[in-house]
Amino acid sequence: MKFISTALFTLFVVLQLNTANAQEDPYLGIVPAPVSLIKSPGQFIFSKTTVIKADRPKEQAVELFKDFLLNNRGLNNRIIKYSPKVKGGGTSVIFTSRGAAGLPNEGYKLTITPRKITVIGKGAGLFYGIQTLMQLFAVDHAASESLPCLVINDEPRFGYRGIMLDVSRHFFNVKQVKQVIDLMAAYKLNNFHWHLVDGQGWRVEIKKYPKLTQIGGTRQQTMFGTNRDWPDGLDYTGFYTQDEIKDVVKYAAQKYINIVPEIEMPAHSDAALRAYPELMCTPDTGIKNPARTTGLYCPTEETFTFLENVLTEVMELFPGKYIHIGGDEANKQPWKESAFCQNLIRQLGLKDENALQSYFIQRIEKFLNAKGRSIIGWDEILEGGLAPNATVMSWTGEQGGIAAARQKHNVIMTPQTTGLYFDHYQSKSSLEPVSFGRYAVFSETYNYEPVPNVLTADEKKYIIGVQGNLWTEYVPTVAKLQYQILPRLFALSEIAWSKPERKDYKNFSEARLAKHFARLDAMHYNYRVPTAFEVIDTMLIGPKFTMSPKSAVPGAKIVYTLNGRDPLDTDLGYESPITFNIPPGEKRTFKTVVITPSGRRSLPTNTIMYNQAPVAAVNYTANNPGLKFTLIRGVFTSTNQLDYAPTDSTGIAKSLETTEFRKTRPSAGVVFEGYISVITDGIYNFSLANYADCQLFIDDIKLGENEGAISLLKGFHKIKIRHFYNAPPAGPRRRASPSPRVYIVAAGTTDRRVITPEMFFN
Repeated sequence: MKFISTALFTLFVVLQLNTANAQEDPYLGIVPAPVSLIKSPGQFIFSKTTVIKADRPKEQAVELFKDFLLNNRGLNNRIIKYSPKVKGGGTSVIFTSRGAAGLPNEGYKLTITPRKITVIGKGAGLFYGIQTLMQLFAVDHAASESLPCLVINDEPRFGYRGIMLDVSRHFFNVKQVKQVIDLMAAYKLNNFHWHLVDGQGWRVEIKKYPKLTQIGGTRQQTMFGTNRDWPDGLDYTGFYTQDEIKDVVKYAAQKYINIVPEIEMPAHSDAALRAYPELMCTPDTGIKNPARTTGLYCPTEETFTFLENVLTEVMELFPGKYIHIGGDEANKQPWKESAFCQNLIRQLGLKDENALQSYFIQRIEKFLNAKGRSIIGWDEILEGGLAPNATVMSWTGEQGGIAAARQKHNVIMTPQTTGLYFDHYQSKSSLEPVSFGRYAVFSETYNYEPVPNVLTADEKKYIIGVQGNLWTEYVPTVAKLQYQILPRLFALSEIAWSKPERKDYKNFSEARLAKHFARLDAMHYNYRVPTAFEVIDTMLIGPKFTMSPKSAVPGAKIVYTLNGRDPLDTDLGYESPITFNIPPGEKRTFKTVVITPSGRRSLPTNTIMYNQAPVAAVNYTANNPGLKFTLIRGVFTSTNQLDYAPTDSTGIAKSLETTEFRKTRPSAGVVFEGYISVITDGIYNFSLANYADCQLFIDDIKLGENEGAISLLKGFHKIKIRHFYNAPPAGPRRRASPSPRVYIVAAGTTDRRVITPEMFFN
């Protein structure tokens, strides 16, 4: 495709930016998308005279539907025991397990005819069928409801469909936890990973060791990165009593949700070690400057006795199969400095401290296996050798999960690099609430495929599920919690439940989510309001543009400005498409804000329209693969500081990965320079995955912190990426800044891809 003409480019912009054209929704607003939905002629009218029949009228799922009708419709329909021999007049809803013998686990069948609704399923299957039925009802409180006649056959793709909530850094009470469980149940998620223990706080009562909550349950002043969200000198204590834990476990079980407790070991154990410091390693007396890291258990017999006693009480509280034991981010320096650990390594014939961690994990696994339980660990439990029966939760990326699947271990995919870490920023806007310094747009979460193509058909069977994680370093309130997981939870549900061929991002985001945003409004949840354009900040190149912003929230209005100011309620309201003609060399700015009927506001979008002349290719013929790099010594807080720091070393890098640099320089800056090959004339959009610590230049033009568009002619063009990384802070949950990633949207497409090493030359 050659350089895009004016007419064609105008059409391209309209197609790219018109985010919600009216379309028929084949899934009728159901999230997650069912396996099969076949509509038929006719309607079912649900009213106060409709009789509800059930195999077990007092079953929890039936009570859920009864409460739904009463609370959302003010209806108190009669519920009677179902008997297929008894025929009745009028309309009826039947909840039954008759005919469910052939259904898959957790599967259901929902049939609607003009006189009868039938939901067939057993246990969780019946529960999920009723959840789907409730989604077919409108959000408003009408006395009657018209439902389309249809047949739905449905079942989950994965058996494990999870969300993790960290309550160590910021404590959430029982009522708030139950709200998360309610959301999970409504969208067919079935495993609540409860991160109860970490460095900041121990949140579960252990009666044999009361100091775990008396001392370890108190959060001291902590700071993650540059974020300080708790007042200096003000500690707070929060933990769950065993009775509260039992109450939450019972509540979740009624909604077919299993709870996976996480008791961190051997690292992230600062809270426990504050309470019981005798479980720490003592540095060898010959060590002059011992490590200050204190969050690591010493693998003594006393430690194992302590942990076995703790896990015994934990197992009494949580009846599920899995116990999560963490196993990640273990700074093993205290073991290196411990005479006891070094003697133990020699005594056991181990290779090193990684093997000692494997010994630690395998010993805990053997204890839990003997009690009929199985362990889950983060992918670092692969270090030194994987425990025989462990399930791996792959978080650092997909490689840990791939390695575990190839070793025939079950894997739950939850990589931080694919939009499944819900503590990450949701856009590049500076107005986003403070979050972890990487961002993932909503579409990245939705489009994630948990089963890597590199696996064989047999290996793929070991990918048993997928999970979204909310770490709470930056989540001190319920309002922030809801903002971070909504609407991302909807995308997660479809990844976990729906078959890949049933997924359709355009239908999902533009049609089906509307009803679910209306539900969130009705529940007064603080969800993130979708912006009028999915990309918050972007630059478009060309002489003419037609803007057609759209809101996915029913009844919302869009206000806009043309003068660079963020829109207010008093600004112009959008009514119909707006066309802009841009003189050569000039720019125009179009900003929008969505305001929902309840008064919630989206972040502003900022679209810069630039009539830029194409940039000619440079004269480069060497075709040497890779990029030149300059490693810069120092600890940095801004990319601008790289101009004033001493050079450490130079060389050729085959990719933007910084892992090797970090081995010798835990904190440093790096500048990558070289060329990329542009195969056709056109408009290209560049963006960075981690923008706070990166700058990007194409042909010496800084593309900024927003989506950067530039008109390029075919050939080679200079690229420069300035990046810094700092060693993660000592202490719990030490997540380092990821290596830079550069995305490109090629001319004539909307396909956002990572620039791969074969595109780099020097």
